[in-house]
Amino acid sequence: MRTPVCDQLDIEFPILAFSHCRDVVAAVSRAGGLGVLGAVAFSPAQLEIELDWIDEHVGGRAYGVDLLVPAKYIGVEEGGLDASKLDEMIPEEHKRFVNSILEKYGVPTIPADEAVQVRRGAGLLSWSHKGAQPLLDIALARQGVRLIANALGPAPDFMVQGGHDAGKVVAGLVGKRQHAERQVQAGVDIIVAQGYEAGGHTGEVATMVLVPEVVDAVGDTPVLAAGGIATGRQIAASMALGAQGVWCGSVWLTTEEAETHPVVKEKFLAATSSDTVRSRASTGKPARQLRSAWTDEWADPSTPDPLPMPLHGMLIAEAQGRIARAAATNPGAKDLVNYFVGQAVGQMNQVKPAAQVVLDMVDEFIVAAERVAHLVDPDS
Repeated sequence: MRTPVCDQLDIEFPILAFSHCRDVVAAVSRAGGLGVLGAVAFSPAQLEIELDWIDEHVGGRAYGVDLLVPAKYIGVEEGGLDASKLDEMIPEEHKRFVNSILEKYGVPTIPADEAVQVRRGAGLLSWSHKGAQPLLDIALARQGVRLIANALGPAPDFMVQGGHDAGKVVAGLVGKRQHAERQVQAGVDIIVAQGYEAGGHTGEVATMVLVPEVVDAVGDTPVLAAGGIATGRQIAASMALGAQGVWCGSVWLTTEEAETHPVVKEKFLAATSSDTVRSRASTGKPARQLRSAWTDEWADPSTPDPLPMPLHGMLIAEAQGRIARAAATNPGAKDLVNYFVGQAVGQMNQVKPAAQVVLDMVDEFIVAAERVAHLVDPDS
């Protein structure tokens, strides 16, 4: 199962695991893959704490950090606006609509100081050029960080140049062939071709179509397949399409280490591959997530359209905090609560340690590869 990407990243298996949970990141790296920490929700101080912990628990193995600098967002010309200016842009109509959802489902309030803290945290999300730079500097200073990744647009110059100056590998996530070509022009070292099936922000082209298109378009730049990949059979299929490895996110959400909300984890374990929806209801950009009463309310044609990033995230931050806080005991909040997940959720029906998921993937890959190899007649 070894490919050139393994040598590039100093890993045993070409399995990259995106997760917001440090425990998953460390477990996958220890198992021979590369855990990649999603850092957008962390302040610089918090990221230092997370990376300190990973460094202590990763067993000397390499890991990665994923940032989020969209090509388009409100305030992009300034590199990012402060929270107070952004808050002034949120229409009262949208605020009333969010409050009406909470009232309709009987979601209880939270203490005022906690509400302020949640809203302030949403304003500090490091989705902008200004917000990402301090996180990047922290990640680049870590010896154990081997990979820096960016999504929602070409990796910005400061990320590519900074990564290369620090001896790191830089990756860019794409959903179209044209996006991949722009990433190569930006100087990234690895392309992650993420298909429509993926959880989180994703485009409209399916993985089976996207991966070979991207492989053919980017020449010698290695490609990782992403979207709908949760088993070794799907890894084997990705390799057959020309990928040198895989980037997986959803499959780790039901592992023992995952910090997934307990109610959401139960929903994932019971869900089928038809129970997700690509919606702007959670970030303002199209993102695949578990369908719930929350996504249904925003899909109603009579309701306001979701706001662009990052206004939508700020709009709903307190509501999402209230929903998550009450979901275990409040029926309305349980109906509303959801999270990003791909169509592979239908295969995520058992809780396992993250390391076991990696090893199962490797075993399944070997079986699948041997099965395909037997179809080739050596005498033909």
